[in-house]
Amino acid sequence: MSILGVGIIGCGNISAAYLKLAPLFDQIEVRAVADLNIDAAQARAQEYDVRAETVDGLLAADDIQIIVNLTVPAAHFDVTKRILESGKHAYSEKPYVLTLEEGEALRALARDKGLRVGSAPDTFLGGAHQLARAVLDEGQVGEIIGGTCHVMSHGMEGWHPNPDFFFQSGGGPILDLGPYYVTNLVQLIGPVRAVTAMASASFETRMIGNGPREGEEIAVETPTNIHAVLEFANGALVTLGASWDVWAHRHANMELYGTKASLYVPDPNFFGGDVEIANPEGETAMVAGRDHPFSVPNAGDAANVRRANYRCAGLADMAAAIHADRPHRCSLEMATHVVDVMTAILRSAEERRWIELTTTCDRPAPLTASEARGLLRPASS
Repeated sequence: MSILGVGIIGCGNISAAYLKLAPLFDQIEVRAVADLNIDAAQARAQEYDVRAETVDGLLAADDIQIIVNLTVPAAHFDVTKRILESGKHAYSEKPYVLTLEEGEALRALARDKGLRVGSAPDTFLGGAHQLARAVLDEGQVGEIIGGTCHVMSHGMEGWHPNPDFFFQSGGGPILDLGPYYVTNLVQLIGPVRAVTAMASASFETRMIGNGPREGEEIAVETPTNIHAVLEFANGALVTLGASWDVWAHRHANMELYGTKASLYVPDPNFFGGDVEIANPEGETAMVAGRDHPFSVPNAGDAANVRRANYRCAGLADMAAAIHADRPHRCSLEMATHVVDVMTAILRSAEERRWIELTTTCDRPAPLTASEARGLLRPASS
């Protein structure tokens, strides 16, 4: 299989993760980076031994077949549109657009150009979430009838040096962290049929707690405390709590309730973790792993906890899918549906009414351990 050349537009914090982890995968090679701030592009290029380009130069580069869009969410649509217009496949950080109309426009453009669009998150391809998927597909839990998931903290201003966009329109916990949770729910249960929600912003300003702007106050312009109920096409009802107004809590990240058992799923913000199942007698047992390579810890987090981190798995799968002429798992269709779910949640809260969704999607194909190994570069390479 020939390697597809990858370029990156946007050299902020997240670009380091892509540049560091892309060499794990056999189908892709990051060759160049670009940013409106050429100094930022040159710094990243030097750090990771790739070349720096202007944005126009990267869009025109002959050795680049896929461009990864790592700009701020408000710029995702315009940048991805330019990528497709340049004749290159696009892969975007989440959320890949901020409105359903933007998603449909990119779908039409990609179809007309014969190009692929993929989107993070790809954490649902992690070993833990693929193990949960296998347990569900095998019928061990029965039909899913309900669930809960919570992503709650006191926000990003404590660690991010420039957290402004998190608290502006297009930010907030639903659009920033919701993609991990909604995407994993869709791959586990299927598409969502309708949503209802309530939301608020408990704090009018936030104080930056890190970096050169430490102590500066920024305005909060979007809901930061959202509670929603999602009705899935199969009839399951799942509660989603997403908040940056919470100092501490004891809610589990994700629980799914079936007609035969309950399933406890780890944080979908990460690739690994423990999957547990509880029987009707209330007895809980760990689900044995199945040697999935995307469960193996390979990096330490900010708290020095060893975690599995295989960011770029979705990008590599898209490259492999282009070669094999098959659907890629981090698909435009699923990403569009997830955007529909998230924006419907925010609209439901604003309008104080139930929202029926206008999109749907198929569950992505499961990623088996052998298929995941096939995406990884051999250790000797």
